[in-house]
Amino acid sequence: MTGTPDRLNPLSAGQLLSIWRDVAAKEENEAVRGLLCNARVLAESCLLGEKRMFDSPEAVLDAMTVGEMEALLQRLAGEKPSLPAMANPNFDPARFEVMRRKQV
Repeated sequence: MTGTPDRLNPLSAGQLLSIWRDVAAKEENEAVRGLLCNARVLAESCLLGEKRMFDSPEAVLDAMTVGEMEALLQRLAGEKPSLPAMANPNFDPARFEVMRRKQV
């Protein structure tokens, strides 16, 4: 992910329903529909300062992994992000990011 949002702006139930209906009308595959809905929610909810962090749902999909999206969606829902069952509790994401950048 290119950064962490300063603020997550929760959407109203009506906004969420509108997103779901719009995506459902265009996509039959349930897994793809869920991913596209989540990307659109994050595109509209993730803020840096007063500006949206992402220009579009496609920008979310290009910038984030599914795990990163899931963690932000859990935060947006007011839940503490959960670690996947097989996650390494000693994993240091900051150290990993430094190592990843050195490889590029």
